[in-house]
Amino acid sequence: MDARDIMTQPVVCARPYHTIAEVARILSDHRLGAVPVCDDTGLVVGMVSEGDLLRPFWYENGLGQSWWLEVLAEGEDLAEALLDYMAADDRHARDVMSAPVITATEDTTAQQLAGVLVQNGIKRVPILRDDKLVGIISRGNLVAALAAQASRAGEVVHDQLPPPAPAFH
Repeated sequence: MDARDIMTQPVVCARPYHTIAEVARILSDHRLGAVPVCDDTGLVVGMVSEGDLLRPFWYENGLGQSWWLEVLAEGEDLAEALLDYMAADDRHARDVMSAPVITATEDTTAQQLAGVLVQNGIKRVPILRDDKLVGIISRGNLVAALAAQASRAGEVVHDQLPPPAPAFH
C-alpha cells in the first residue's frame, strides 16, 4: 500500500496572499486542521494549521494551551474576542505558514509515511507528483488505511482456518 492508495484528493489549498480570516474560513468550511499553501503554479510553499492562526492570539491574550477550555467555561466573551481579532488581523498565510514543507510522493509506502509523520512530529504530509500537489495524507488517513489492511488480512487468515472441531458434551 502506498500514498496513491490512501491519499485524500483533491486537496483544498490556501494561497500565500489569503488573509488570516480567509484561511480560517477555508479550514472551517472544509473541517480541516491545516491546509497547504500553494502558489499560483500549484507549488506547495507552506502549511498553515489552526495553531498557526491562533498562536498570536494566545500570546497577545496571555492564554495557555487550554485557552479553548476557557472559551467553553466562560461563555462567548473570549470567542467573540477571537473572531474580532481574526477579522482585524492584517497578516496573510505567507506570514504564519510553516515552511519548508515536508512532502512525499505517490510511491511512498504506508510504512515510510508513518515514519515521516513520527520522525518530523507532523500530522499530515502533502503528496506530490512532478513537484505538484496531488493529494494529502493525515495521520487519520494512515490509521484508517492500516486498520483496513489489517482487517482484510484478518479476514483472509480467518477464511483459511480449519472448521472448528465438533463439541462434545
